[in-house]
Amino acid sequence: LQSVRWYLRYNLSYRNLGEMLGERGIAVDHSTIYRWVQRYAPELDKRCRKHLKMTNDSWRLDETIIKIKGKRRYLWRAVDSEGNTLDFLLTARRNSKAAKRFFRKVLQQPHVQEPRVISTDKYVIYPKVIRELSASGELEETLEHRQVRYLNNIVEQDNRFVKGKVKVKMNFKNFWSAQRTIRGYEIMKSDSKGSSQRGAQRRYQGTDLFHQENLRIGGIRQGSLRGCFVTSIKVTTEPRNVRSNSNQHRGLNFAT
Repeated sequence: LQSVRWYLRYNLSYRNLGEMLGERGIAVDHSTIYRWVQRYAPELDKRCRKHLKMTNDSWRLDETIIKIKGKRRYLWRAVDSEGNTLDFLLTARRNSKAAKRFFRKVLQQPHVQEPRVISTDKYVIYPKVIRELSASGELEETLEHRQVRYLNNIVEQDNRFVKGKVKVKMNFKNFWSAQRTIRGYEIMKSDSKGSSQRGAQRRYQGTDLFHQENLRIGGIRQGSLRGCFVTSIKVTTEPRNVRSNSNQHRGLNFAT
């Protein structure tokens, strides 16, 4: 599970992780790591959501292009005015039907407040969708919709985290693996931003982030990170010094 976290959090390919584990004496093929990510990324997203702190009532919405097998697909994302992630949705089309699906998905999340104001870019479908959802009672009639581009800078900058990973990893090959992998990207991003209840308190505490709470994933009991992420590595704050036999005459020490 540590390798799954590394893949989801950092700009590493499956082959990079295979080499890193090989250097640690663990022989793992890159295709095996791919299967681990597909299996555990959705599970991590599911288990971590209950640890997300409440967002505020000022939403920022945007959609960005993700290429899957050379074709354009659309990733809808929303954050609040403090940058905390509300939710995301990957769709094949960019139209009013997809926008409604996204709004309804966000509104169902337990950590999301009913919006007082929604800021979007000037894409033409947003006013129509918001009017229809307000008329149906899914959104408040007093909701303020602002189409001011600079207000959306916070979510556009946040999009770079996912897009940067997709570019480094040479895009996705099918829609469903993309959806499962992005679920892992998003929850790791939320954790790094301090959007989880314990993540906000422990964000700058280094190895103290590994605490004693336990979760069970795939029948394996592991320690969790920041209240939600599971790791199989025990970390100590004091590194152990090891003297290399081949370099004793040089007096070189290596910390592990």
